[in-house]
Amino acid sequence: MDGGRRPGARVALGTAVVLGIVLVVVIAVRTPWDLLAEPPGGYTDPDPSAGLAAAQLDRAEAFAAALRPASLLSMALGLAASAVLGLTRLGGQLVHAVAAPLGGRWFVQVLLGVPALVLVGRLVTLPVSAYAETVRRGFGLSTRGWGLWLRDVAVSVAISAVLTALVVLVVLWLVRRAPRTWWAWAGGAAAALVVVGSFLYPVVIEPAFNSFEPLPAGELRTDLLALAEANGTPVQDVLVSDASRRTTALNAYVSGFGSTRRIVLYDTVLAELPDEGIESIVAHELGHVATDDVLTGTLMGALGAGAATALAGWLLGSTRLLRRAGAESPGDPRVVPLLLFLVAVGGLIATPVQNLVSRQIEERADLRALELTRDPEAFIAMQQQLARANLSDPDPPAAWHWFFGSHPTTAERIAMAQDWRLLEGTR
Repeated sequence: MDGGRRPGARVALGTAVVLGIVLVVVIAVRTPWDLLAEPPGGYTDPDPSAGLAAAQLDRAEAFAAALRPASLLSMALGLAASAVLGLTRLGGQLVHAVAAPLGGRWFVQVLLGVPALVLVGRLVTLPVSAYAETVRRGFGLSTRGWGLWLRDVAVSVAISAVLTALVVLVVLWLVRRAPRTWWAWAGGAAAALVVVGSFLYPVVIEPAFNSFEPLPAGELRTDLLALAEANGTPVQDVLVSDASRRTTALNAYVSGFGSTRRIVLYDTVLAELPDEGIESIVAHELGHVATDDVLTGTLMGALGAGAATALAGWLLGSTRLLRRAGAESPGDPRVVPLLLFLVAVGGLIATPVQNLVSRQIEERADLRALELTRDPEAFIAMQQQLARANLSDPDPPAAWHWFFGSHPTTAERIAMAQDWRLLEGTR
């Protein structure tokens, strides 16, 4: 031991620092910081109303005022529950107790303890989630019955519990096999998992929540396929998701790679947007494909996972921290609640950085949509319709947007389209 640290902890910290520096460099290089040249007369100041009617603005603000406190409370409760379980002996005792009837072997503790911990964390926040669902239903945004809502919660918890248990099982197996270098092997495995997950998500996770049907042959389908070809990113199919079972919100996305790449439209989009608006929103999503944004995100995620795992190797090398959690070593199953708490804290710290990068990437996709469709009026109308349907605050508080905003605000996106139109008019 050295200063309360287990052997290999310093190497883990050094590796975390190096990978963190590499991640910062990748973010700096791969993030599109400067996108649109300044038009004559300067950039357009975003209109806080985004051109929406006063009644719509009042409704969006009322919705946000009802939902934002719930979001903060849910985050605080989840983190507090994770801290109580991870920084005291309670979590370790729970992991041990649920496995005791089956003999209590270490892998049984992991396979049963992780789902128990995930379930406890979800139950703590469940009342707040139910309140948030009530708000969405009251504002007409959610169309789910309570039975479907509970089914979605159960499926989400089950998927999270199973995947987390498998990952933690591999980590503890590595810890027990290679006590000094487990974090290096686990970091590589975590990075690989991020990559594999990016490919499997559209074919494994998405169907657990929605059904998909091909968009019938017609002018819209032909135009969307042609748009993908013009973008240099042909797709295999155009699908319609039965999103209206759950929401009135509008959305579309492109998922998959190669033979699994497809355009997916919410059925609400088909019902609410004109064809030119649908083409504009799909062009935005195709913009992500053209610039390999998913691959960039996967690379950043893999580096982040590697750095985080190395940092965990350093933190779990602290005998004091292990004693606080009631664990004898990093390979003791009673360390699992502490590990999950560290993951939760890391995710919280990373959120504003992830969203900063995301906002820049989304702005580049907006620009790509304008270049593909050459129709700023349709883009602006589409953004306004999205804001109306999704009850988006077009100009949220700066601090909230800095931390939680993964996209530019509606006001910013419309201002950018107006600047693009001015620049095109001068060429």
